Amino acid sequence: MRTQQAIEDKLHVAFEPVHMEVVDDSHRHNVPSGAQSHFRVLVVSDRFEGQSLVARHRAVNDALAQELAGSVHALGITALTPQQYAARGGALPSAPPCRGGTGQ
Repeated sequence: MRTQQAIEDKLHVAFEPVHMEVVDDSHRHNVPSGAQSHFRVLVVSDRFEGQSLVARHRAVNDALAQELAGSVHALGITALTPQQYAARGGALPSAPPCRGGTGQ
C-alpha cells in the first residue's frame, strides 16, 4: 500500500473526520522520485473538541507511528474542530519552502 493511502486510512479510522486532506509534498524536497516522505495533513474532527493543540498533534502522531518510524520524514499537522475549520475559511495552510530541497 502506498504511504499516502495508509495515512488517509489510519487518520480516517482514528478520527472519523468530517473533512481531511493529505498532501504529499515530497516532490518539493531533495528526495528520490516517488519517495513519499514529506506530508501535510489537515484533519477536521469532533474528536479534537476540548483537546489542546499538543494533544491533537500527539494523537495524530500516535495514529501514524508506523509511518513516522518508517518512510515518513516530515509531517505537517493541522488538527481542527469543525468550528475552527469553518472560522478559518476551510483551507489547508501552505507549506513553507524547503531549505535543502530542489525548490520545485
